[in-house]
Amino acid sequence: MATAEDAGLDSVEDLDEEQREAVTDLLLRLADDELVLAERYTEWQVRAPTLESDISLANIAQDELGHARLWYDVVQTFGYDETDLIWERDADDFRHSTLVELPFEEGDWADAVVRNYLYDVAEDIQLRALEDSSYAPIRDRVGKVLDEEDYHLEYAESWLEHLAADDEGHEELQAALDRLYPYALTLFEPSDEDVEETIMELGLRDEELVGMRDEWHDRVSSYLESIGLAVPELDLPEQYDIHVSPDDLPEHVGRDGDHTDDWPPLLDEMTATYEELGRDYATRIMDDDE
Repeated sequence: MATAEDAGLDSVEDLDEEQREAVTDLLLRLADDELVLAERYTEWQVRAPTLESDISLANIAQDELGHARLWYDVVQTFGYDETDLIWERDADDFRHSTLVELPFEEGDWADAVVRNYLYDVAEDIQLRALEDSSYAPIRDRVGKVLDEEDYHLEYAESWLEHLAADDEGHEELQAALDRLYPYALTLFEPSDEDVEETIMELGLRDEELVGMRDEWHDRVSSYLESIGLAVPELDLPEQYDIHVSPDDLPEHVGRDGDHTDDWPPLLDEMTATYEELGRDYATRIMDDDE
């Protein structure tokens, strides 16, 4: 496997067409997850149970949007622009996990807390597998994202422990966990098996999806069981490659472009102002930081 030291992948000019496809696929999974989850988090503004939690989740949403921007900016070096990537992109071209597009159960703060936790443990594992990426523009951005994600995990764990301390909160957490766990597994599904093989051969990431998924399951199980929650078993067949049993996955995975019926309306909402203003290009109020 290639390594950061010997691959010499410093810019887009070092990649052939197949390699560009692999980098783009990897980055779109990261960026789309962040973008869509941030959009869902904004639904809690002025609806969270306390003013502090309202502000905190708004800050987390802002962080996730910033992380999406970091990854989309790398994709743009391959000839895309922001209109291609977000505002005029077809719904079935997005590669985010269906975990992030699901609507929150109405008024169910436990849903937001559990989703925050399941996602951020997965993101922590995914990012650490990119710290030594053979592609420099990925490697150079990981540290910034990890620094901010540490707070997201601390925030989720604080709320989990608070809610788990009484019977009603515990029941709400367990119901949310049972509902969301299968969708969280889709975070570790590939969009394309051949592309995934290229990702690993190039050393873009140093851990296969199946290994990251198993680590994620062990981490969330250990922590959630310590606060009295029951985590579904990860029932793997004796022979498997990078997939869990189809019986463990929801009907719609997302990584392959197959999304739930909740996604197109959310995308319409995200792009409504762009459409209403009749724009055909993206604008920015401020230039990017150096």
